[in-house]
Amino acid sequence: MMPGPFELIIILVIVLLLFGGKRLKNIGGDLGGAIKGFKKSMKDSENDKLNDKDEIIEAKVVDSEKDKK
Repeated sequence: MMPGPFELIIILVIVLLLFGGKRLKNIGGDLGGAIKGFKKSMKDSENDKLNDKDEIIEAKVVDSEKDKK
């Protein structure tokens, strides 16, 4: 069961009182940076996998050309 808009406002006010505006801003920035870094590493990982597959395909083509000679 999802909380309604009134409950979300109460939760937001409680969090704001506990942490303060400046600290929430820092937490948000840190969280955003962590998500950005995670996405970048996932993208780099996918690119590495694609490059590895390309190298394997090229190696097979070169090997098959050597076999024909």
